[in-house]
Amino acid sequence: MKKFFEDIKKDVKFKSAGPGKKLTEDSSSKPRAVQSSGTSKSRQTPTDGAQRAGAAALARIDQQHRPKAPTSQDAIRNQVKRELEAEAAAEKLKVVALEESKVAVKDPSCFSVSGVYFTCPLTGATLAKNEREVHIKEAIFMRFEEDPVEASIMMLHTFNKDREKVKVAVDVISKYIENICKNPTEEKYRKIKLSNKVFQEKVRNVDGSLEYLLALGFESVMLPVEGQEESEEFLLLGEQSPEALEEMRDRRDRLQRGEPVRAQLDRQTQAFRPSPNATRFELPPEFYNLTAEELKKEQLQKSEVVEKNAMLRTKAMREREEQRERRKYNYTLLRVRLPDGNLLQGTFLAWERVSALFQFVREALVDGWPFDLIAPGGLKLQEDEEVALNECSLVPTALLTFSWDAAVQQDIAAAGGVGPAILKPQLLENIRTLS
Repeated sequence: MKKFFEDIKKDVKFKSAGPGKKLTEDSSSKPRAVQSSGTSKSRQTPTDGAQRAGAAALARIDQQHRPKAPTSQDAIRNQVKRELEAEAAAEKLKVVALEESKVAVKDPSCFSVSGVYFTCPLTGATLAKNEREVHIKEAIFMRFEEDPVEASIMMLHTFNKDREKVKVAVDVISKYIENICKNPTEEKYRKIKLSNKVFQEKVRNVDGSLEYLLALGFESVMLPVEGQEESEEFLLLGEQSPEALEEMRDRRDRLQRGEPVRAQLDRQTQAFRPSPNATRFELPPEFYNLTAEELKKEQLQKSEVVEKNAMLRTKAMREREEQRERRKYNYTLLRVRLPDGNLLQGTFLAWERVSALFQFVREALVDGWPFDLIAPGGLKLQEDEEVALNECSLVPTALLTFSWDAAVQQDIAAAGGVGPAILKPQLLENIRTLS
């Protein structure tokens, strides 16, 4: 390292030494006077000092007009500069990551909600986000003791993610039932060969389909096959009475109408007293549709917002950026400031309709009188419009203002300005103060 700095000093000293001289040149000789071609008098020969000063001036002028040629030392300096800048940037990233890690381990008690929770429609249990799937599967299996047909329909529609495969399996099974009802005395329509290609590819690989057929009354049996020495496994249904066939049609209709069993989002409805912290929100990680790594990247990109806003962007660019913003969040936490100053809070899916917000507020009120909701920025929401919350910029949080309909306000004014009780008593019993 010491040698590196000595080389740099030598390089600077060499450059400041001025123009050089040839080794064979006589330093004591004077430059010859230039003879004029005319009859004018010869000019006086400049002194040595004047010549040196002129040469230095010409060198400076020449240096100003000619770009400096890079040297090996310049390359080293540039390399060192780049490395130092890279180290500084890496150190800055470490600081940002450290700050984010502090946020990541933040005390859960400081969050506006403790997390995102769901309600199982089969058991009514409140579930954390990561408990939903296992709990619902267990609840469906428990239903087999009570109603195996209904349980198998739930299983078929819930356990399979590929909706197209489910539709195909339902269509094939429905065709089996239709053929049996049309030909109740013909055994060939009441038995299904398990090695059949259609059954293997379109039915058996769909969870719940075999359970449904067994719930209808099919039984697994080994039957001989013409032209084969060994018997094969079949699903066989005994001959059915007219009443049993009618019930089978009803069960087919239930299969076709089946829907996946999904846990319902728990609103975590909460009332708060009037507070200056109404606009302060602290969200837990469950609200974000991002991984921890993506969240870090998102934090780093926030420093570029000012620069982006200063750029001239097309409408298409702005729309794409808005769509990306909407996709960042799965859920949104909304508060509604009521006329008495109290706050009503609830959790929503980011893509739920505005009508769901109106319904939520209406269910919390003592009276079902008409009202308006004003979004931040003064936008009056319309309940009848099929618009999602994220399309109204109501994600990931928002504080809305509640106001009675104009006709209701007139009645309140006529009664002396005393409005009715707003929130239901059960909400006011658990009212809290925002911290």
